[in-house]
Amino acid sequence: MAKKRPQTKANTAQLKDGPVPVVGAREPCPCGSGRRYKACHGRSAAHAVTELVQRPFEGLAGECDWVALRELVPAATVELTLRDGLPDGVPSVTLATVLPMAWPALRRDDGSVLLALQNDTSSGDLSRDLADTLRRALTAEPGTPVASERAPADGPRLQDLLDPEADFRPVVHPGFEFWVPDAENSTAEVTASLERANEAAIPTVLLAHSDAAYWCETPTKNHLRWVMPYPEEKLLDALARLHAAGTSGLGEGTRLVGSFRAHGLTVPVWDLPSTMGAEECEKPATEFAERLTAALAADTPLSGDERRARGGLTNRQVTLS
Repeated sequence: MAKKRPQTKANTAQLKDGPVPVVGAREPCPCGSGRRYKACHGRSAAHAVTELVQRPFEGLAGECDWVALRELVPAATVELTLRDGLPDGVPSVTLATVLPMAWPALRRDDGSVLLALQNDTSSGDLSRDLADTLRRALTAEPGTPVASERAPADGPRLQDLLDPEADFRPVVHPGFEFWVPDAENSTAEVTASLERANEAAIPTVLLAHSDAAYWCETPTKNHLRWVMPYPEEKLLDALARLHAAGTSGLGEGTRLVGSFRAHGLTVPVWDLPSTMGAEECEKPATEFAERLTAALAADTPLSGDERRARGGLTNRQVTLS
């Protein structure tokens, strides 16, 4: 058998301070260790890129609505406020659920920016990927879409770019006409994409008096999907208490059927009669929120019926992200 070659020390001096440049995986690491980049500093860089951030929107205003717009709402926009103000030539920055042709972002002819939320991203940190797309959109040529690129592992996150004190107020749209200010003069490609998106969109309404609660209409029944900010275990205990007591519904013909997990938050879901619209949900949802607050405050152990109810709810959880 051939003998293993002894590992030789690099001739270049090792980098003591400052970031190590990114090079090819098989190239010598610029730190001067003598090892290939993938076995040295490239290992931590790859880990930083692929490590999943469970709550990418944590710390942002409207975290629950960020999750809803990412996973549940077809067509919506939110005006964003940058921490350092708008750059020259950028009159506004708007978050959108999706954009035509699945563009990650778009710099419009007037210089305004649209940032898409529902696109696939290249790393485990959705916030960092979106922030990188936003930074590139702010300097893109007016009238051009922004392509998808891998964000640097040490790049800023949305929490670094957005004003934490600004309101986050989604506007839910019946369709995607917000894509183009003048739909009649848009290209055939954009028009076709707009038509396809409108055909697939499920009618959705944000309740006026309940944070991050979204009513939606499907052909057979309606639903309420409510993104909640509480820790999952505590919320499931509270829902189980209400379920066992027969008070987890939103009125006659409604039923708490389970929940989604999405970006570190829990989203309870109710089935509603097809005759129950968004306006009819407002009062029952407000009353449910009061019952939930009381159940969240309870600190006694779950009873047998409550434990069984909790097990049923847990079995009907679906993870979206």
